Amino acid sequence: MDVAGLKKCLEQHRQSHLLQFWDELSSDEQKALFDDLSSIDLDRVCQYFGKATTGLNEAQTKTDDRLEPVPEKVCGSTSRMNSAEHKELFDSGLRLIAEGKVAALLLAGGQGTRLGVPYPKGMYDVQLPSSKTLYQLQAERLLKLQQLAFKLTNQRGIIPWYIMTSEHTKEKTIRFFQDHSYFGLEAENVVVFEQQMLPCFTFDGKIILSDKHKVARAPDGNGGLYAALGASDVISDMRRRGVACMHVYCVDNILVKMADPVFVGFCHQRSADCGAKVVEKAFPTEAVGVVCQVDGHYEVVEYSEIALSTAERRRDDGRLTFNAGNICNHYFTTDFVEAVVKEYDSALQHHVAKKKIAFVNEQGTISTPTSPNGIKMEKFVFDVFQFSKQFAVLEVLREDEFAPLKNGPSAAKDSPAACRSSLLNLHYRWVLAAGGKFVDSEGSVLPLIPARSSSMPHTVDIDCEVSPLASYSGEGLEELCSSHIFTAPVHLVPGDVAGVQTSSSI
Repeated sequence: MDVAGLKKCLEQHRQSHLLQFWDELSSDEQKALFDDLSSIDLDRVCQYFGKATTGLNEAQTKTDDRLEPVPEKVCGSTSRMNSAEHKELFDSGLRLIAEGKVAALLLAGGQGTRLGVPYPKGMYDVQLPSSKTLYQLQAERLLKLQQLAFKLTNQRGIIPWYIMTSEHTKEKTIRFFQDHSYFGLEAENVVVFEQQMLPCFTFDGKIILSDKHKVARAPDGNGGLYAALGASDVISDMRRRGVACMHVYCVDNILVKMADPVFVGFCHQRSADCGAKVVEKAFPTEAVGVVCQVDGHYEVVEYSEIALSTAERRRDDGRLTFNAGNICNHYFTTDFVEAVVKEYDSALQHHVAKKKIAFVNEQGTISTPTSPNGIKMEKFVFDVFQFSKQFAVLEVLREDEFAPLKNGPSAAKDSPAACRSSLLNLHYRWVLAAGGKFVDSEGSVLPLIPARSSSMPHTVDIDCEVSPLASYSGEGLEELCSSHIFTAPVHLVPGDVAGVQTSSSI
C-alpha cells in the first residue's frame, strides 16, 4: 500500500481528515480504507461537488420569459381519447411487444429511508388482500402484457425487465427474485445491474466517513442510469434481443403500467425518441416538477424553481398554463439512450440533495444527525429531455396511474395506506365498469362512490383487488364480473370469482 502517495493525494484535495483514525485501525481495516479511498477519483468527485454547489448558490428561479408550456402538437391525453383511438394505440403497443421490441427498465437503486425499512422498496407489502409486494405486482403485469400481445398477434414476444439497483439494494433484490422464482418470469429475462455510488460531502466540501475505515456513499440518483448503462452490457443485451424502445419508471408507484401499450403506441406513432407521462397539477404550488420548455429545450423544472406568478398562470379554459406534472414515467428509444450514454452523459450536472448522513465524529463514534448535515449528489433521469429531437407527452389520470410510496405508515401522504387505497379504489372501479356490483354483509347495495360522511356507513375503502394476471388495465373482466354480486373482501384471479355471493343481477 502506497500510504504516503495516498496522503499526498488527499492533501491536494483538502481531504486529509479521511486518515485521522488510521493509527487506530487494524491491518484489515487499514487495507479496507486504503482500497476504499483509492477507488475514488478525487479530481472527478470534487469537481462534481464544486459545480453542483455553485449552481445551488446561484438564483434558482427560472424567469418567465425563459419558460414555455409544452406545445399542444406534442401532447396527448388518455382522458380525451375516444375508445377507438385508445384501442388503436393499445393494439399498436401490443404488436411492438409481440415483436420483442419493448423493454421495461426499473429504477430501484434508492434507499427506503423515508419509508423506514431496511430493504428495497420493491419488497414492500402495503397490506393488499393478496399480500403481494410491489415487485410481484410489477412482474405479474409484465406476464399479463405478454399474454395479451400473444392473444392479439399469435407471436410470443418477451418484455425483458432491466432493474437498476445500487450497492444498498442489489443483493437483496436478486435474492428476493430468486426466492420467489422470479414470480413466473424467466430468470434470463430479468437483468439486474448496479448504479454507481458517490461519496457524501459536508456542506464545506469534506468527504464524510460513515465508519473509521469506510467512506459514506450514496447512489448517484436515478439519472445515474446512463453511467450505469455505460459501465454494463445492458445496451448490448438490448441490441441482441432486438429491443427498439423502453419504458423507464420508478419502483415506488404502485399503479405504474409498465411497458404500457398505450404509451408505447402513442410515442411510436409520433416517431418520438423521448416521451413523458404526466398528470395534471392539482394546484399551482403542488410540490411536483413540471415538464415544459426552457429556452426552447424540454426540461423538468422543479416547483421550487418556478416563480409563484408563473405557477399561477392560467389558460383561457381555466387550466394551469404549466400543468404537466412529472411522475418519472418515461419512454426512450434504444438509439436515444445509447446516444446519451456515449455523447451527453458527461455534460449532465449533478444536483444537490441535503440529507441526514450518519458520520464518525471526532471522538471516533458513529453519530446519527437529526437534521441535514451533508450533501448527496444526484443526477435525474429526465435531465436528458433537452437532447430529444422528437418529444412526446401523454397526460394520464392521476387516480389511474400515479400513487407513489415514499413515506412511512404514520405519514398523511404517499404512505402505504394511501397506496393501498389508490389500488383498491382503481380495481373497484374496474369491477363496476365490467358489470359487477357490491353489497355489504347485510345484502345492501354499496354506492358506486362510497361517501365519507357521518350519514353514510361505508366510510372506508372497499377491499377489491384484481390480480394483474386477470387484467392489466381493467380489460377482459366482463366474464368474471358482469351481473355478479360481490361481498368484500374480493381478490379476483384468472378463472375465478372469489367473493361472489350470487350470479343474479340487482
